Amino acid sequence: MSNVLHADSQKLNELISENDVVFVDFYANWCGPCKMLAPSIEKLADEHPEVKVVKIDVDQEQALAMQYQVQSIPTLITFKNGQPVSRQLGFIPYEALEEMIR
Repeated sequence: MSNVLHADSQKLNELISENDVVFVDFYANWCGPCKMLAPSIEKLADEHPEVKVVKIDVDQEQALAMQYQVQSIPTLITFKNGQPVSRQLGFIPYEALEEMIR
């Protein structure tokens, strides 16, 4: 079973306000780099249960993508204590994902 959460706007806001570290992957099903990144996102969620790992489908949640100024995908944002602290665009290696949550 996957530890990756899928969220809408309300659920994302709850997760960000209730958890110390939230890692968000803005993606789309048709996006090649997003598909390449997916196994690493799953691994991150499995290996770091202290972090809430969330995927947001930009086609389903366009307002949320606009709110966080997502202009290309994948866009990865780490929130700590309710604030965005790290942002990466495009495919990055697993080690870089881990650096984002430290």
